[in-house]
Order: sequence, then structure tokens, then C-alpha cells
Amino acid sequence: MNEAASLLVELGSVVLGLGLVARLASRWSISPIPLFLIAGLALGEGGLLPIVTSEEFIEVGAEIGVIFLLLMLGLEYSADELVMGMRSVAPSGIVDLVLNFVPGLAAGFLLGWPIVPALFLGGVTYISSSGVVAKLLGDMGWTGNRETPIVLSLLVFEDLVMAIMLPILGVLALGGTFVGAVLAISIALAVMIGTIAFAYRQGDKVGSFIFHTSDEVSLLTVFGLTLLVAGLAEGIGISAAVGAFLVGISVSGHAADRARALLTPLRDLFAAVFFLFFGLSTDPGNISGVMLVALALGAVTGFTKFFAGRWAANRAGSSERGRVRAGLLLLPRGEFSIIIAGLGANLAGGSELPALAAVYVLVMAIAGPLIVRFHQAWIANPVPVAN
Repeated sequence: MNEAASLLVELGSVVLGLGLVARLASRWSISPIPLFLIAGLALGEGGLLPIVTSEEFIEVGAEIGVIFLLLMLGLEYSADELVMGMRSVAPSGIVDLVLNFVPGLAAGFLLGWPIVPALFLGGVTYISSSGVVAKLLGDMGWTGNRETPIVLSLLVFEDLVMAIMLPILGVLALGGTFVGAVLAISIALAVMIGTIAFAYRQGDKVGSFIFHTSDEVSLLTVFGLTLLVAGLAEGIGISAAVGAFLVGISVSGHAADRARALLTPLRDLFAAVFFLFFGLSTDPGNISGVMLVALALGAVTGFTKFFAGRWAANRAGSSERGRVRAGLLLLPRGEFSIIIAGLGANLAGGSELPALAAVYVLVMAIAGPLIVRFHQAWIANPVPVAN
């Protein structure tokens, strides 16, 4: 079999396997992210059945997957919604940030890591999975609950913090002098603030440029614009993912609705490839050494995330059950924790970061939804207490 045929057969087998994994996750009513990571570990170097010819293609697909994830995240919110959301939820968001970033940072120091990979680990433990939380809200029928807007506002705050954090971490990952890092971070923040301000006032004009009655024109326009901006962002020291996020928040109205409808299937495909590639690039031999650390981090940040969500719902006047639901909903970690870990995969002194992040996300993405469902089942059918 020639090289082209081998590539197609191997790549087709991988994508088909991802489809089967996603079907299994749907049957179990869980996020497919942990299963994609496990598949990547099994197919990577040192795994059960390493892939041979298609890894380079999958790596490119993974980069596009990150771009799609951040683009779709930006499309969920208009600039004015982001500004208003930041104002209303800022106190709760800051509590959430401190309580859940610090444990990861402290764990990195305790492991003897330098400050930069420790900062990346703080980002991994901080941010909840918007995708898993959204699925839980729909599955549990909680979208109309009083505490749901609080949960969503916290997720928006986390997303914005991540949009600021990614260029900073990206600059730190590239190394360089302190002055150069400060300059690059300043440029990144200026571009982000300028883009949000522009979108706040002129978002409709960007939408009118993208929107077209032809799906083909709309798809090619938004996809091409996103890749162009992502590449330019990467070139000036901002991550491509953040560039894609800025494109997303610049689009509003009918154009954003049309873009979400057109791009969702592509996002799902390339996001699956991204999680698979993260597993491929993680050495399974490092997992045993970080297992206990990942479990301990899961226990600590499970408690701190629950407290942050409960406190935010309490400030908004939710009932006791609503406060508990808000805290539990925020437990899962997922796509953006992996994105942050992927950025720091090649950091000096942080070789254990990808394996630790993979195990941590596996634990939290599986345990979080299970705890939510167990709590709901217990509320519906409480165990009688014997006299």
C-alpha cells in the first residue's frame, strides 16, 4: 500500500473511531472529551496501537480545532453582553479566580516546577468546561432555573479571564527577555481591549460583511476571516486561539446565528481531533507519577469551585437547592484546561504538565456530571433515615 493510501486508511480509521467513541459517550450521557483523551493516549507513542502516518495531519487539525473552539465561544456573546456580564458578576468571578487558580499554582510549586509552568497549571485548575456545563443544564432541565444565569455569567467571566490569560501565558511560553515579554503582553492586551471596544460600537457592520443569503459565501467568509486573523494574531505574539475569539465577539446579530449553525459540525469534528492530538502528545509513562497529584487537585478544586458557585448564587438570592446546583454545575473541567496545558506542553521544567492536565481533566470531566446526577437522584428519591 502506497503512502497516500496508508494515510487515508489510517486517518479514516481514526475519525471513524472518534465517531464510535462519541456515540458511546452519548449513550452514557457524559462528555466525550475524556474518551477522546483516552483514545489519544492509546494511539500515541508508548500506547497500545500507535499511529504511524497521519500524526502530522492530525496536528494541523488540532490547531484548527483550537481556533474553532475559541471562535464559537466568541460567537456566543456580543461585546455589550460581555461588558455588562463582567460588571455584574465581577465580585463572584474574582472569588472564583482566586480560589481555583491558587491551588494549581501552589501544586506546581510543591512539585518543584518553575513559576511559568506553575502558572499554566493554575490556569488548568481554574476554568470550568463551558461545553460540559451547557450539556448538563440541558440534560437536567435546569436552563430556566433562577441560578442558571449566575452560572452562565461565571462561565462568561472565566472565558474573558482566559482570553486575557492565553496571550500572557503564550508569551511566557515563548521565553525571551523580561522587557520583551512585558511589551508583547501589553500589545496583546491593547489589541484585545481595542477589539472589544470596536465590536461594542461596530459589531453590526462586521456582521453585515459576513452575513449572506448563501450558506457557502457565509461559511467561506467567516472561516477565511478567522484563519487570517488567527494567523496575524500569532504573528504579533497573541495566540491564534485568542485571535479567533476576537473574531467571534466582533460578529453579532443574524450573522452570529448563521455562523454558529454553519460552523458547529466543523467545530465538533476538529475539536475531537484536538483532544485526540493532546492525548497523542502526552507520554503515558508520565501518568502514574502524577495520578495522586491529579486526584488531590481534583478534590481540592472540586471543593473550591463548589464554594465559589454556591457563594455567587447566594449573592443573587437563590434558594439553598439552587446554591448547591450552581456549585455542582461548575465542577467539570474540559476543553479550555486542555488548551492551556497544550500551550505549555514544551515548557522547560514542566514536562509533567500535559500528563497531569490530562488525568485532572479526565477525573473532573467524569466525576463532575456524575456528582450532579447523583445529587439530583438523591433529591428526587431521598434515602430514608432510620429512627
